[in-house]
Amino acid sequence: MRIFLTGATGYVGSAVLDALIKAGHEVTGLARDARKGQKLQKRGAAAVIGQIGQPESWLEGARGHDAYIHAALEKPPRTATSDQAAVEALVQLAQQGGDGTPVVYTSSVWVIGPTLNSADEATALNPIAISAWRAPHEQILLNAARIRPVVVRPGLVFGGYRGYYGDLFKDGTNGLVRVIGEGRNRRPAVYARDLADLYVRLVARPDAAGVYHATDEADESVLDVVEALSRNTTHKPDVRFVPIEEARAKMGVLADALALDQVVRSPRAHTIGWTPALKSIAGNIPRLLEEWRRGKSGD
Repeated sequence: MRIFLTGATGYVGSAVLDALIKAGHEVTGLARDARKGQKLQKRGAAAVIGQIGQPESWLEGARGHDAYIHAALEKPPRTATSDQAAVEALVQLAQQGGDGTPVVYTSSVWVIGPTLNSADEATALNPIAISAWRAPHEQILLNAARIRPVVVRPGLVFGGYRGYYGDLFKDGTNGLVRVIGEGRNRRPAVYARDLADLYVRLVARPDAAGVYHATDEADESVLDVVEALSRNTTHKPDVRFVPIEEARAKMGVLADALALDQVVRSPRAHTIGWTPALKSIAGNIPRLLEEWRRGKSGD
């Protein structure tokens, strides 16, 4: 398949790019500038230069593909407006390609909100502030005519040097880890390569449509991971517990997201044969630390 991928140089998008190419697909990636475009070409993809929130800058290069995957996310304050512009443009491109062209949208489990019990793809949404804008963008896609809409809601992604857990490993090796609240909240998570495998499966299956969660279902708390990290660093880091009010003053709505307690299941992903290969962060700290160090040395 010929696949257009936004966010192809980002944390999630780069993992998806590698998985698509490995599976034999022909990928065109969106890059912000020529330097990033050259990086995509070295990895085996074609490149289109443009800004995600300005679809007119990349529409022609994206036209005529067999599938579209949206994994880009612009930084605040234009996060929501640029994302909506991109979603609407990708839907229009897919509609021009004929009935059933897949569009895969990257959302987040944070759109579900706190869970009293385990949540699956049918659970009603109660999004927290940082992800409230995602719910209507999901609906733009799901309600679109003549396309095959797919919404992926990943847990917090881990693996490699980047992302929240990359920052956590950096803090741990530097000797100080900050935990919001008591750290007993559970964070749904997914290994980057496992998440990428789900995207490959979703674009290839003509019957795959609707919402799919992507979590390892390990139900690990923040402290589970921090304690495992402490056992595997040369010098045990100090752990500072930050009151939620203090965290909000410094981090804004991100503080509530990182303090959120969730248990999220992925039954629809399992029905298409997806099973995470790495099902625990705490249980794989030595491997993940080695990945992080390799990524650090490569930056």
